[in-house]
Amino acid sequence: ATPAAARKWWLGELSRRANETGVELVDVGATPEQVAELQGLVDAGKLNDKLARTVLEGVVAGEGSPTEIMTSRNLEVVSDTGALTAAVDEAIAANPDIADKIRSGKVAAAGALVGAVMKTTRGQADAKTVRELILARLGA
Repeated sequence: ATPAAARKWWLGELSRRANETGVELVDVGATPEQVAELQGLVDAGKLNDKLARTVLEGVVAGEGSPTEIMTSRNLEVVSDTGALTAAVDEAIAANPDIADKIRSGKVAAAGALVGAVMKTTRGQADAKTVRELILARLGA
């Protein structure tokens, strides 16, 4: 992991957990190797930050390596366009007013539809892919 990425996990998430539980940062339950593996999964696009935090909870709880936790909890990001198309179509159908705004050129409104798809997929959809699918579907 890059120093900046490692710092994010150690000084952000892990430091917060250490403070909450009253333990030293070195005793929080994650090793540098596990943090590097976690960041590698994020860098590879297999986890987004939200899912990575969930995986980190499992690491701290002693459930295994980040890859093992991602697999056992089925937390990998869904970026397959075939799997996401149905969720995108459902979001467009449920929000015709937002779809009309996007069709009329207000591309920023796509964020609301991306949010709807993320909710449907429990945060596992790749937001960039979802946005591209929405804009393609609506001709924006």
